Amino acid sequence: MSFRSMHEHGTLLTKYLEARKSIFIDRLHWQVGEVDGMEFDQYDTPACRWVVLHEFGEIIGGVRLLPTTAECGIYSYMLRDAQRGLLASLPTDVLFFEAPVNPNIWEASRFFITDIVPSARRAVVQQELFRNMTLAAKENGASRLLGIVPAVWSRWSRRLGVGATPIGAKFSIDGTVSQSVLFNIYGHTN
Repeated sequence: MSFRSMHEHGTLLTKYLEARKSIFIDRLHWQVGEVDGMEFDQYDTPACRWVVLHEFGEIIGGVRLLPTTAECGIYSYMLRDAQRGLLASLPTDVLFFEAPVNPNIWEASRFFITDIVPSARRAVVQQELFRNMTLAAKENGASRLLGIVPAVWSRWSRRLGVGATPIGAKFSIDGTVSQSVLFNIYGHTN
């Protein structure tokens, strides 16, 4: 879904942003923007794409994709802006190298599965969300995705059958240990 196509999806974007609030603000206690029960930030722009999984209109998962070429005022994308010192909540050494600006590399952020998904289904839903994220990224010209993931990423990337490479040191924010990784999505359709 994009700004251009959101009218085709009724209230799905609103429900998606409400689900993000329930995950990132209510459960994880992140200090991010909220208005009218919806979580958002400076990266939810016309340049981004949202991948939203739902069943009968009930949000079960989602992720945001943003090209590394994006610009909106002083902001570009999360990892680059962290490296440039624009995000107080993230370390500036979040990457081992200078953040790329390349139309073939997109950033994935705000990846989540909602609490309504029972534990017995979480792996299947996670795999479906990753598959749809990969397809959406490819449709928009990406061959690689970078993002911040929980430090246990290697375990779930093996379970999903995807390769990922660490591209930054582990760091802790609000008790969660995370790390920047790069996914090569070319050819991945599982």
